[in-house]
Amino acid sequence: MIELVLGDITNQDVDVVVNAANSSLLGGSGVDGAIHRKGGPEILAACRELRAGHYGGGLKTGHAVATTAGRLPAKWVVHTVGPVWSATEDRSPALAACHRNSLEVAADLGARTVAFPAISTGVYGWPLDSAAAIAVSAVAEQATDSPTITAVRFVLFDQFAYDAFARALGSH
Repeated sequence: MIELVLGDITNQDVDVVVNAANSSLLGGSGVDGAIHRKGGPEILAACRELRAGHYGGGLKTGHAVATTAGRLPAKWVVHTVGPVWSATEDRSPALAACHRNSLEVAADLGARTVAFPAISTGVYGWPLDSAAAIAVSAVAEQATDSPTITAVRFVLFDQFAYDAFARALGSH
């Protein structure tokens, strides 16, 4: 059910690609920027519609919402806002919520396959080993409750991230 891939999340042929978005939903750097660039203007247009409606103030940390995947091989993008890492405050429940809520949105869409990046580990500074342990645990717990999701793939950009997720998966 959970698999690891070293590669580019924008190339994944899955039902849902999860985007490590910022709260504005209007694109950014890292995974967010790559998904918006490769997915094309359809994703940005859908995000603007969300901002014009229910998400006028932006998407809250830990929450998730779906849009078209535009020109990506996926059917949908589920956008989630990860927490910024803090050495003085435990924000791990918010990071786990990103994964659980993304899977819930994906299941509501009828998705069977979902690809996640390493949420919050880029500019948000979350240490990889910690993020991987939280992500694998949350996905393993939530995916077993899903009637539709058959495979969850963590798509890791480099070997360092892949190794951290492999350790987390091996100890889970």
